[in-house]
Amino acid sequence: MSNDISQVGNGLQALSAKSSAPGSKDGPTLSRAFEQIFEETAKNIQKADETALQMNSGGEADLHEAMIAMEKADISLRLLVQVRNKAVDAYKEIMRMQV
Repeated sequence: MSNDISQVGNGLQALSAKSSAPGSKDGPTLSRAFEQIFEETAKNIQKADETALQMNSGGEADLHEAMIAMEKADISLRLLVQVRNKAVDAYKEIMRMQV
């Protein structure tokens, strides 16, 4: 899971580096960074669901795998919610600025 978080962090760092360069059209964008976070969260939740289903149906998954997958999904979802909250707060702050 820390690998997922570090990938998102690296993507956001690359985004800030690219956004400071004027006229750079290639490279990561803010929407792509959010898209990556959404995709990783969806994958983690789907994997947790599949692992729990396998464990309940007597499949190959064991309790440890199911718990790890569920914790990854939980942490990923919490990260997504925090990123969303920060984005909404930033938007509200920008809207309060006087022009």
